[in-house]
Amino acid sequence: MEIEPRTATTKGPPDRFTGEVWVDPVARPRPEPSRLTAAMVRFAPGARTAWHVHARGQTLRVTDGVAIVQTRGGETVAVHPGETVYTPPGEWHWHGATVENFMAHLALSELLPDKDGATVIWGEHVTDEEYRRAQMLAFQQDDETNDQKEEAL
Repeated sequence: MEIEPRTATTKGPPDRFTGEVWVDPVARPRPEPSRLTAAMVRFAPGARTAWHVHARGQTLRVTDGVAIVQTRGGETVAVHPGETVYTPPGEWHWHGATVENFMAHLALSELLPDKDGATVIWGEHVTDEEYRRAQMLAFQQDDETNDQKEEAL
């Protein structure tokens, strides 16, 4: 058994994030066979990641606020506390807080590189227009889902 000391919170680097983001490591990679890495990530209102892709996918568990998650050319969703979203290997995506509220999630991924040796590839920043449109789409989808749940009752 090994207990790790608490590490300092670090600020998310500006080449990977727009806005104020703070990262607390939870699990660091271990020697084989473990490849798990995990971090608690906190986003200020309006903050978000750049477009990125994980070689082995990424799991996000929202713990506070509402996350906006968008895949390139695909779906845009609002993810609420207690909900988990998974982006499969090779799926370009971004995630962040709404413009009104803070958001926190636990981010989990495996640090096993792809055939080119990359574990995560970071792309361009999400523009303000992309972000605004994604938030609108996510909440429209959220409203439709809630309406369907109410009709089922």
